[in-house]
Amino acid sequence: MTSRSVAIVTGAGTGIGAATAKALRSDGWEVVICGRRLEPLQRVADETGAFPVVADVASTTDIDRLMEITLERFGSLQGLVLNAGIVRAGPVGQLSDQDWGDMVQTNLTGPFKLLRAAMPHLIAARGAIVGVASAAALRATGGIPGYNATKAGLNMLMQSVAIDYGPQGIRANAVCPGWIRTEMADEEMREYGADLVMNVEEAYSRATSFVPARRPANASEVAKVIAWLLSDCASYINAAVLPVDGGMIAGDPGSLALDPRVTFIQSTKG
Repeated sequence: MTSRSVAIVTGAGTGIGAATAKALRSDGWEVVICGRRLEPLQRVADETGAFPVVADVASTTDIDRLMEITLERFGSLQGLVLNAGIVRAGPVGQLSDQDWGDMVQTNLTGPFKLLRAAMPHLIAARGAIVGVASAAALRATGGIPGYNATKAGLNMLMQSVAIDYGPQGIRANAVCPGWIRTEMADEEMREYGADLVMNVEEAYSRATSFVPARRPANASEVAKVIAWLLSDCASYINAAVLPVDGGMIAGDPGSLALDPRVTFIQSTKG
């Protein structure tokens, strides 16, 4: 048992989830990290002192076990970070039922089920929740409609929780990261760069060339925002959807044709 604040972070073996575990531990939290693979979880646990639990948020059985272990070990729950997510590429006309269903299950249904299981304990602690969505939840990204839709759904789920449970002391907010240096993003940059004969660094530079910050973020920069939203410093922030994207979604796509760095090619179709 502990008298310190306790948080669960899903999808915490790598990327933003791992960085969030580190940030929360630095702030004095007890942290339970979960994911589907023990090896990366154990690395994060060894580095941060977080407590690892192998659990798939798409599994109701795993969610129940995660809650049971957390409460048995720490006795309470004050914070929840819904970070686990997957992406399956393909426009609507080509996306399979399986890929669509997997994204809905992991990105939206899993968070709903974990929220439902955790809510009595969060209410008792007047706790806080952060859903990790995406800039793709605010501006549609081509070729990933399932990811766009499920992450937008996560934003609305957070706002709905804030409306329904705010009177009982619950705060629920969402962050929408843009390009963040993570293992998953590195792989995307490798694939993107291969088509354009670029290395990973050149691909990141290209992908963020119209982001006002002119760079991707480090996972720790998102983690610090999440930790702040869970803290008392954000005690009056509720139902917020906060872009952490270097200003990416603020840009006007129509103005890109006037940017001197762009070569505009007139379409000859039609």
